[in-house]
Amino acid sequence: MPGNTFELRTTPTGAHKLQNQSNIDLLQLLRTLWRNKYSILALTAAVAGIASVVAINLTPIYRATAVLQISDKNAKVVSFDQSKTTADAGAANQYLETQFELLKSRAIASRVVATLDLSHHPEFNPTHNFGLIARMQARLAAVGIGSPATAKVPPTEAQVQDLVASRFLDRVQVEQLGKSQLVQIQVDMADAQAAAQAANTLTAAYMEGQLNATVGVSNTATAWMNSRLGELAEVLKESEDRLQAYREAEKLVDVQGVSTISASELSLTGERMIDARRQRAEAESQYRQVQKMSAGGWEKLASVPAVLADPVVQKFKAEKAKAQAKVDELSSRYGDRHPAMEAARSDLTAASASLRSQVEQVVAGIERAYQLAVANEGSLQSSFDANKSQIQDISRKEFKLRELQREVDGNRALYDTFMTRLRETTATSDLDTAYIRVVDQAVAPTAPIKPKKSLLVALAALIGLLIGCVLTLIREALNPTFRSVEQVESILEVPLLGVVPKVKGSTTELARMFTNDKRRTFAEAISTIRTGVLMNDTQRAQKVVLVTSTVPGEGRTTVAVNLAVAFGQLERVLLIDADFRRSRLTATFGLPVTTPGLGNLLEGNAPLPSCVNRINDIDVLCIGTASARPLELLASGRFRALLKDLGEHYDRIIIDSPPLHAVSDAIMLSGSADAVIYVVRADATSRTRATKALQRLQHNHANISGVVLNQVDIRKAASGGYSYDGFYDYFGYSAPGSPKLSGK
Repeated sequence: MPGNTFELRTTPTGAHKLQNQSNIDLLQLLRTLWRNKYSILALTAAVAGIASVVAINLTPIYRATAVLQISDKNAKVVSFDQSKTTADAGAANQYLETQFELLKSRAIASRVVATLDLSHHPEFNPTHNFGLIARMQARLAAVGIGSPATAKVPPTEAQVQDLVASRFLDRVQVEQLGKSQLVQIQVDMADAQAAAQAANTLTAAYMEGQLNATVGVSNTATAWMNSRLGELAEVLKESEDRLQAYREAEKLVDVQGVSTISASELSLTGERMIDARRQRAEAESQYRQVQKMSAGGWEKLASVPAVLADPVVQKFKAEKAKAQAKVDELSSRYGDRHPAMEAARSDLTAASASLRSQVEQVVAGIERAYQLAVANEGSLQSSFDANKSQIQDISRKEFKLRELQREVDGNRALYDTFMTRLRETTATSDLDTAYIRVVDQAVAPTAPIKPKKSLLVALAALIGLLIGCVLTLIREALNPTFRSVEQVESILEVPLLGVVPKVKGSTTELARMFTNDKRRTFAEAISTIRTGVLMNDTQRAQKVVLVTSTVPGEGRTTVAVNLAVAFGQLERVLLIDADFRRSRLTATFGLPVTTPGLGNLLEGNAPLPSCVNRINDIDVLCIGTASARPLELLASGRFRALLKDLGEHYDRIIIDSPPLHAVSDAIMLSGSADAVIYVVRADATSRTRATKALQRLQHNHANISGVVLNQVDIRKAASGGYSYDGFYDYFGYSAPGSPKLSGK
């Protein structure tokens, strides 16, 4: 249509939708915030204004700063510790941290409070607030609230001093300047002059306390070291006497030399014992083999590897084999009494006897070797045990001697250390002190350090902005209706056919709204819906179009009537009223209530020509006589046959059906329709109900052509930041004097 800038959108499905879901959600959030930008900015400005008023009335705080140099030890005239050439960095840091805590100690704070009489300073005086509370309690008791007995007892002087010291410490900050030995002491107060005095008094109290502590510690250390040195001298003498007595009792002269010789002998004996064990093991193995074969006679013993390895046994065994071969050879030619056979057998007997004798000698030698190896091993084991016992005895004496020697050496080293330290302390008692000096005295500051009014206002504005954004998102999340094109497409996942503005008018005026020249925005919206249906015709014929909604009052009938009128300009159109319970077409077109219609046709009470009325270039089939069983009539074969017959005479049949959430008529009608147009009312239709209704249609395999967002208050939507693709701006709807839209 000319001038129609509405863009048909589809919602991504499947993997593509899952891939872009996060982007869509972020875009929705940004659009929601942009739509409510003026409300958010107003809240931000209000919070910033309140913060500005509060910041102006805040009491300014001044900071006075004093700088001290604190070093661990002053330079010594004479260095008694040559092993330490540089200071330990870790110990230095610990020392400075200790001084920080001393500067913030309650003792020094109490000294400052007493010196400056801060107990009566308005900034620290706790009795001022106490007096206000006491007077308030007295007034309440006078009118019968509470009693004088419940009044608080005034604090004592000590309690006041302690409380003021705690409050003063809360105003003190101590920090190191970089990695240097300079320490910065800061005191924050509302009185600039008092802050400078407090910082200087705090440094003076700290230096005085350190000096007194150093002198006291030096005197105490000297007295304690003198008494401890006498005790160490007695302990050293006792340990030396025990060492000498042990040497004389054990007659020890050169324990190390004796221990070394015995250890060498023990090592040599151990090596020989290892060789003896190996020889005994080998002899025992041969002996066990011989013992195992002895039951089988000397011929079995001859097969033992240790016996067979003997060269003489091998020689006799070869001679026996040769004699046996000769006997076997002659036995095949001669008889047993032949002289040659007798001579051969005599040689075989002699060879066997020699072999047996040699085997027995070898076996006897194996037994003797085993007995000798066992005896040798036992002798070496006895010698090894004797040497080991001797060495262990020497080791015990050596350990005892070393223990006594270590005790003597430790006592002597401790005694020498105390003696050296006592001499150092006595000689350098006035030098071995911490070095503290004031680098910068605190002066009265000229400008306050807080509050930072601009920063407070900026933070308050940022917090107000965040609160506004959060409240906007919460309000949007709690709204269960449809307010924008994006919400319809993303939630229902159905294409949007058009956006119909909200219009005002009577029932009869609504039926002619499409042809009203003063309602061009409404007419163009209906034309957009018609265009969407025509575009869908190219993919699938949509002759029978069902128009339904979720609940009554969403403008379903208005959309159906005006869509039929729009199609009537191009095609032969029949508009059917299928709502038996709350029919609207009869009143919309101003027809008599007795006009026959769909009910009469299905009941067979009237012919088709008398039921169809020609109005505004379209044919209208009203409901006619209401039936007590509408669902049975719509599910009957007569209704399907009627639609088939009507389809032969009309290019488009539009059915105005009951809402889905009320009855099941629309579900039944969707099975006979080629397409379903679902009407959603802006700022009214529940998202949950609409989603469930569409799911019912999809479960019934209905062809859902698209959704119509109806009764959109464009002026309200524009003020809320909602956009409808510039369609209404093109037709000048937002111009002054434009009609306010409404409708059924």
